Amino acid sequence: MLGDHEFGHPVRITATVAPGEGEVVDIDREARLSGPIHAKGVLILSGYLAGRYFPDRPMSLRASIVFEQSYGPIEGDSASLAELLTLLSALSGLPAAQSVAVTGAVDQHGAVHAVGGINEKVEGFFDLCAARGLTGDQGVIVPHANLAHLMLDARVVDAVAAGSFHLWPVRSVNEALTLITGRETADVLVGDRLYELSAAAQAARMAALEQA
Repeated sequence: MLGDHEFGHPVRITATVAPGEGEVVDIDREARLSGPIHAKGVLILSGYLAGRYFPDRPMSLRASIVFEQSYGPIEGDSASLAELLTLLSALSGLPAAQSVAVTGAVDQHGAVHAVGGINEKVEGFFDLCAARGLTGDQGVIVPHANLAHLMLDARVVDAVAAGSFHLWPVRSVNEALTLITGRETADVLVGDRLYELSAAAQAARMAALEQA
């Protein structure tokens, strides 16, 4: 929001992963650029990872997430789905489609929840795509719960009807992960990678004990 004007502004998110002790670092929070609601959203990501992939063992992972080239304050949880998908993409080794924007909040069980400003967010990404040229594979992943709130500009509605722009409503993280990677096995690849990281972290701990 700027004065009386509301608009959506696409932002790129990146993540890195390595063996560790279960820490998911929010770089924006460490730099004091994010507020408490955003910080809570990142903590929920840790809860999702632990519950889905580490139900019976410690989470042996170190990850970092950041909004690239964002220099102002960040607040809210409407990017938590995008942040989680970025992290899962890094873990799976599968690239996330750069023609697809994501908005949505998540809970620790992987359900996707509605967010505010859904129309402005969709229209903001549409404007960017239209300026660069619509290709037919661009669109936005949105919470299914937000469908009743959509009141999009006619140009967006026409583009969706023509198939040159898309809206993909999702109810779960897994649905969104399949859409953005194009692979139904993405979740399995995430689990495999986390197992490898766990084994690497355990080996490092054993080596440290032997040297002590």
